[in-house]
Amino acid sequence: MDVLTWTIERRMRLTERAELLRKELAEIDAELGRLEAAEVVFGQWAEATDGGRRPSGIMEPEPEPAVVTHGAGGMRLIPDREEGMGAKVLTPEYRRIMEIVAKASGPVMAKDVALALGRENTPAKVEPVRGQLRKLSDRGWLTRTGSGRYLPR
Repeated sequence: MDVLTWTIERRMRLTERAELLRKELAEIDAELGRLEAAEVVFGQWAEATDGGRRPSGIMEPEPEPAVVTHGAGGMRLIPDREEGMGAKVLTPEYRRIMEIVAKASGPVMAKDVALALGRENTPAKVEPVRGQLRKLSDRGWLTRTGSGRYLPR
């Protein structure tokens, strides 16, 4: 084997190993961040309760009878739209989304709404907006076109 071939093969193996080590380091950094956060929370709890020897002072709520309803505690962030119902019943963020869709000159995509909300055009920032648009559509506030674009109803 000549020196050039050996050098190229060695560089390729080391490049692959370096990439694996970078991934492992990123996973370790993420775990360290989670552990640091857990330490802070546990430290605050231990300080407040003298290491668990005193009650925390957090009162336990009285148990309420179980009621089967839609959503958390019967509340929905987005109610089903009924005739004459205004956007004031929506949360401020959903009202802002409705304003953006209403002001658009045509059907809007989730990424357009995300950008108008001041978010980045990355999947992590666009996907939550897509879910919010879908909820507004499912509850009758918006109309969804076949191409995943939304219009005011």
